[in-house]
Amino acid sequence: MPQITYSAAIDLGATSGRVILGAWAKNRLTLTEAHRFPNTFRTLGGHDYWDLGTLWHEALTGLRQAVAALPRGAKLASVGVDTWGVDYVLVDDTGRLVFPAHAYRDSRTQAGLQRLGNTRAALARIYAATGIPNVFYNTSLQLEEVVAHCPAIEDAATHCLFLPDYFNFLLSGRMANELTIASTSQLLDVHSTDWSRAALDHFRIPPQWFSKPVLAGTKLGRVHGLPELTGTQVIAVPGHDTACAYDAMPASPAGDDLYISSGTWSLVGFESATPVLGADALAARISNERIGDGRYRPLTNVIGLWLLEGLCKDFASRPCNDREWTGLIAAAEKLPAPAALLDVADPAFSNPPSMKVAIDAQLKRRKLPVPRNLAGYTRLVCDSLGRGHADAMRAFEKMAGKKFRRILIVGGGSKNRLLCQATANAAGVPVVSFALEGTAVGNIANQLVALRVVKDIATFRQHLGATLQQKVYSPA
Repeated sequence: MPQITYSAAIDLGATSGRVILGAWAKNRLTLTEAHRFPNTFRTLGGHDYWDLGTLWHEALTGLRQAVAALPRGAKLASVGVDTWGVDYVLVDDTGRLVFPAHAYRDSRTQAGLQRLGNTRAALARIYAATGIPNVFYNTSLQLEEVVAHCPAIEDAATHCLFLPDYFNFLLSGRMANELTIASTSQLLDVHSTDWSRAALDHFRIPPQWFSKPVLAGTKLGRVHGLPELTGTQVIAVPGHDTACAYDAMPASPAGDDLYISSGTWSLVGFESATPVLGADALAARISNERIGDGRYRPLTNVIGLWLLEGLCKDFASRPCNDREWTGLIAAAEKLPAPAALLDVADPAFSNPPSMKVAIDAQLKRRKLPVPRNLAGYTRLVCDSLGRGHADAMRAFEKMAGKKFRRILIVGGGSKNRLLCQATANAAGVPVVSFALEGTAVGNIANQLVALRVVKDIATFRQHLGATLQQKVYSPA
């Protein structure tokens, strides 16, 4: 093997994407951001869609810039793709799109969501089969709506590929469903690594659209059609960005760390050899997603920085760069703690026309004061999210019979001092914030394991932990 191994992570998020070049040498990983670009869904005819052509163009631009950044004579050994969960494409046998790619925030699933939610026996049966709660963005509900309203799609489509699966296909020419992204769908059997026939039948989804999911680390083939990437291996890394972020965290071998991947969503969970199921788990909306090796990643979604991102759109004084964000957080820190916090589980926050109006409406309904400026809203949002993180931790401790000693946080929220301290205060345990590009690092880590440059994820975490900058927030 060469002394330095170069791998590229295509990391696509719901609000931005990037291509990161990783160089692994002497048990150290060095990252170079080759390309970063915005992402958003577009509304057309009352529905929300992703612009896949633009995402693919930007991913290729990033890969070419990554190759251009290599030292003379060096080759890109591999590439892997991760994205947000649940969204998918429907294609024919040639891989041609036969239906537009809806965004998960589209309201088309509401009828199915309410129908399943109002049928207690069916809801319990689907949760027992899949370990995934009834949430508006589930792939199951999306596909149910498509099949019901566009029945001809069963003749046109032959494969359902989740977004990282689709980009892997565009790179390698091989269609494959990867396990971690499949596990976000509410269609995977919680007790195996294959699809749940009970769930597919309930939602009336053609089972032939899916192939048995492959584990992370599967080599899909060489990049084709891009001369500058000749010989580069396409590796199915954990397709779900949260699974990648978890793999990057230098967790305690004792298994008593709670993880938060903090971005648009705050994804709170832990690693487990078994799922967390039962009536309490269903009531708490615990999602038993998977780790790349097939084990479980029980988690719950707290709405996350989507609240703050949406809120800022309503203020002319919103921050536009890192310096202004730092100033906003500093101003919010100086304010007194709010007398009462937001209910961050309020469904009104999922995709409102105005986040400020949605927040104000909840406060007024509860007869609570409305903040006077953006700093006041920021303090309220961060403290409320901290309480949401703590509530999720305590629910896990009760259901799984565990006691968490630390909270590890990565992602955009790990840079937010106010959010980290609010989480530590509410949870009563230290919060460890890592200066870590979590999803990209986890993506590359899985490539290195697949290339047999690193023994396994545990070994990678050990090496990474020795080099990471970290900040500990002790509970006040």
